[in-house]
Amino acid sequence: MTAAPQTNVSDTILSLVLSSLEDDKAEDVVIIDLRGKSEMADHMVVCSGRSTRQVAAISEKLTEKLKQDMGVFSKIEGKDQGDWVLIDAGDVIVHVFRPEVREFYQLEKMWLEPGTAGAAT
Repeated sequence: MTAAPQTNVSDTILSLVLSSLEDDKAEDVVIIDLRGKSEMADHMVVCSGRSTRQVAAISEKLTEKLKQDMGVFSKIEGKDQGDWVLIDAGDVIVHVFRPEVREFYQLEKMWLEPGTAGAAT
């Protein structure tokens, strides 16, 4: 398999993820391009929900949409706590945080180039 079809798949997954996050009112969405930086995924998306309930709902709806629309069965961690949920959709990894938890870990700063703010939707 060539790299081009894989990139198209990851871009399609990313587009669906961003659409779902927008529909569910996720806040402060940051997209990090991991191509050439890591073998684990092509994209990482970091966003916030206002409460534990919203974080869990955003995550649940996203995994359902990925499964129904693309046949992608995502691994999900942390949904029961609702502070930080990790969704592994293969080529796209999504982190959904409560704002306080996101500020504490500052995960996106680890991956962004120095002097950049990241791509926001």
